[in-house]
Amino acid sequence: MFLRQSSRSLRQASRCFSRPPIAGPATAVYPSRRFHDTRPLLVVKPVVLADIGEGIVECEVIQWFVEPGARVEEFSPLCEVQSDKASVEITSRFSGVVKKLYYETGEMAKVGKAFIDIDIDGDAKKEDLGALSGAPPSGSEESPQSSALDAEMTRAEGMAEAPSQITNMPQQSPGAVEASKPKGKCAMLATPAVRHLIKELSVDIADIDGTGKDGRVLKEDIYRYVKQRDFGAANMDASSPAPPPAPQAAPVSRQAPASTPGAQTETRVPLTNTQLQMFKSMTRSLTIPHFLYADEVDFSSLVELRTRLNRVLSQSNQQPQTPDAPQVEKLSYLPFIIKAVSMALYQYPILNARVDADPANSDVRGKPSLVMRSQHNIGVAMDTPSGLLVPVIKDVGSRNILSIAAELARLQKLAHAGRLSAADMQGGTVTVSNIGNIGGTYVSPVIVEREVSILGIGRMRTVPAFDESGAVVKKHVTNFSWSADHRVVDGATMARAAEVVRRVVEEPDVMVMHLR
Repeated sequence: MFLRQSSRSLRQASRCFSRPPIAGPATAVYPSRRFHDTRPLLVVKPVVLADIGEGIVECEVIQWFVEPGARVEEFSPLCEVQSDKASVEITSRFSGVVKKLYYETGEMAKVGKAFIDIDIDGDAKKEDLGALSGAPPSGSEESPQSSALDAEMTRAEGMAEAPSQITNMPQQSPGAVEASKPKGKCAMLATPAVRHLIKELSVDIADIDGTGKDGRVLKEDIYRYVKQRDFGAANMDASSPAPPPAPQAAPVSRQAPASTPGAQTETRVPLTNTQLQMFKSMTRSLTIPHFLYADEVDFSSLVELRTRLNRVLSQSNQQPQTPDAPQVEKLSYLPFIIKAVSMALYQYPILNARVDADPANSDVRGKPSLVMRSQHNIGVAMDTPSGLLVPVIKDVGSRNILSIAAELARLQKLAHAGRLSAADMQGGTVTVSNIGNIGGTYVSPVIVEREVSILGIGRMRTVPAFDESGAVVKKHVTNFSWSADHRVVDGATMARAAEVVRRVVEEPDVMVMHLR
């Protein structure tokens, strides 16, 4: 009985799995049952623009280092972008041949979107591409299921390539093709402000002779080139024969009103990338309730200490230096002030914190929280050719005066050259703005987002004052203006912290006892 049931089950199973052959001209091919198809390997890989900053959704393409048809290797530079006032160099993830650039120089690239296509197989032949994508070789018969799948894939690829084909239909003019090519060393050395001016005036940077360092093109060079170009065009128009006079038309009853002399004219100018980032950042910052606290600080002792240290520093620079020692030619007052602010933050860590009002990060009661931070990352506002930039000096608490001065000099050099990286601009906890370096005695600084305090430094001035004996002496006085977030910082806390900074600056020898 058991053997008869087993043989009956085997015969039923064989009938279920056996399928009639499909008659063909030469041979019979049995259709295969394809339960699952793996994803075909694509040769052209789109490179996605990764997130290069905190909350940044777009960035401007400054220049391309490659062009379609160029061979690239892994980790080789592709382009340079500017985002949130910082220049970042994007490298390749693959080795292959560049097939397509999605953005031109000066356009805004979206974070998370493809900005370049790279053929990882290089100059692949049609047979190789078919083998790589899983397609059967030519001459062999395909099953109905594979034919339908390939047709579906072909329709999907056609739909994906349709937008790019529509975009690439207009032929580019020779001038546009020439403008999309890299401009060489002069374009790499130009600052963002110069590149923006070149774009506004529609000139080619390769035609301009730079007078700056290492052939750098300056704004004066651009204005001089445009003036000469317009002057030459005017001379050509004057030397050309005048056109024959046109026949006079019949008199018109209504005449156009004459323009009023001195009439007001308005010209719409788009914001630069730096101005746009400042617009967004300051708009968010003004949602913070500010309060201002100002104080006068006597710099007389610091002036004497700085003079002595610079004398010692000039003598030590004439001797051989070790490679690891910070290279500082001259000390300014700013490193001492930055160190004094860091010393005050140890006593009042609330000024180094940030407010987190995101409901997703709040406690169970749904209330905002205060995030305390251990390191003192002090941002320094700098005036550069491209606008106001705020690079950050990291971990000021563990640095001495020379280390702070060396890092400050490095950031100033990169900021004026427009070469600050995203890491140099991120992570600030407190900001110091030295407006007195340009001019102005008083300032009401605006708190940077994700911070609760900022210090504005006014111009130093010499004033007469009375000493302890009643005699009139000369003193160097500077105004310190503090702005704080009144949601978490009260006036008394701010006044006590400002007093610590004032006492350290007026008696700079105190810094020696608190070196770390």
